[in-house]
Amino acid sequence: MATFLQDLDKTARQNNSWLCVGLDPDNTVDDIFDFNQGIISATLDLVCCFKVNTAFYEARGPSGIEALIQTIQYVKQYVRVPVIVDAKRADVAHSSKASAKYLYELIGADAVTVSPYMGFDALEPFLERRSKGVFILCKTSNPGAGDIQDLSCREPLYRIVARNALKWNVHGNIGFVASATQPNDLKSIREIVGDDVPLLIPGVGSQGGDLKAAVLSGANSEGNMGIITVSRNVIFAPSARKAAATLRNEINEHRESRA
Repeated sequence: MATFLQDLDKTARQNNSWLCVGLDPDNTVDDIFDFNQGIISATLDLVCCFKVNTAFYEARGPSGIEALIQTIQYVKQYVRVPVIVDAKRADVAHSSKASAKYLYELIGADAVTVSPYMGFDALEPFLERRSKGVFILCKTSNPGAGDIQDLSCREPLYRIVARNALKWNVHGNIGFVASATQPNDLKSIREIVGDDVPLLIPGVGSQGGDLKAAVLSGANSEGNMGIITVSRNVIFAPSARKAAATLRNEINEHRESRA
């Protein structure tokens, strides 16, 4: 069985893309699955993966969860592009075990986002799924991120998270969430984790992150492994395909200068 990272690398090479489109339909969308199908069909050859934020689906109740499962099943059956489920989970071990089962088996995630702040035992049920990806929140894109993540111990806390979590990467399935809105911090995280760890990079577009700085700071020495995730600026654009193509091409221009 191929791992998430193998599938991610294969798709990135096939589509010549490190763009991730976020399928995050808000309450203006009536039929979520139909909406998602349209975005997927328009962008499937322009992305390295898709990302779904569970909050947009859970807020709709049972019909939203059904649309989430349908969306991921559709991608797996017809598109075969990896899907990251942005759920930001982690709890005491037995709760995390249940969350991992729900997200990987019921929802169908190829990778999930998790919070590191309860430590290794809270993440172990996710990490032990060797073929699956686990993206650990390191430096997030929300305005209040620095309230906790910039706290100084011997160095900023987000850097300690990155260093400690690397020790847990025994199965080679860890990645990190690192924001485009703080390119210097993003660069610092890339320097800590090295070339072989993927970074999921939110914050470009609506949140104000600069695309060029994000690519130059977050890609590895070969210009790869920096997953630029964009949602609203693609899915609500007049043409999702045109928006995604423009982003993919701009990312590639900056990757070439980085490599």
